[in-house]
Amino acid sequence: MRVLAVGAVAILAACASPPPPAPAPAPAAPLKSISLDDYKRALAGCIVASSAAVFRDPLPRTMKSIVVLQIRVDRQGRPTHVAVFRSNGYRALERRAVASVVGAGPLPPPPDALLDDTSSLSFLETFLFRDDDRFQVRSLVP
Repeated sequence: MRVLAVGAVAILAACASPPPPAPAPAPAAPLKSISLDDYKRALAGCIVASSAAVFRDPLPRTMKSIVVLQIRVDRQGRPTHVAVFRSNGYRALERRAVASVVGAGPLPPPPDALLDDTSSLSFLETFLFRDDDRFQVRSLVP
């Protein structure tokens, strides 16, 4: 009888429908009235959330590489220009920093008050790489 009960449970479990897929991330909501630093922190949060190459430990005493990117974001939050502004020559880490911005979408649209006359926002963001090639985004470092 016990074998029959276990068998029935196994059959019923096999018939159960799989859990529904996780919902797709919603586009980031527009940010109303914030400073450029606040916007950079929000954008850095998107980058960190979408990258597996991030570390959250305290910063080491020395960094392997520091990559500064020039980023331009349009009214909808799309990165329209991402380029290396300054680096110490680790090309693979430069590419990783650029790819992390491009792949982080959807990004929060910048508030109207921060947009320039071309309806976009341009700023610098710094990526701090440690020896294992994992990074932190400077705007999130206390």
